[in-house]
Amino acid sequence: MNIVNFTPLSALIGGITIGFAVFLFFIFNGRMTGVSGIASSFLISKNNRIDNLLFLIGLMLGPFFYNFFTKHKIEILITNSLFLLIIAGLLVGLGTRISGGCTSGHGISGMGRFSLRSIIATVIFMAVGILTVFIKNFV
Repeated sequence: MNIVNFTPLSALIGGITIGFAVFLFFIFNGRMTGVSGIASSFLISKNNRIDNLLFLIGLMLGPFFYNFFTKHKIEILITNSLFLLIIAGLLVGLGTRISGGCTSGHGISGMGRFSLRSIIATVIFMAVGILTVFIKNFV
């Protein structure tokens, strides 16, 4: 296995920024941050909250602001078929529903408040991710 682009300083800064954003969201809204919960609440609920919309818009505009202020080009290379991407997206959505949240909700917000359910979910997310990389690279 070869680690490419190991950048501990930018990872630390990114982690602190995400943690601070979660903290601010909780302070100002009284709710925990989880992208799947916010997205499903916005798309399904009849009582849409403006903060859900603003959060989702911020997620989409974030890379453009990053590009504008840092002048670093964000390159995304999709190497699989559209069909596989759609199936993968549906499986991720199903897994998110089954586990009661996504990696951001459990891994950041839930772990930060020592939720046993979130700790178990995050351990499972990480184990499956590690297993997937192992199978993809070594089998």
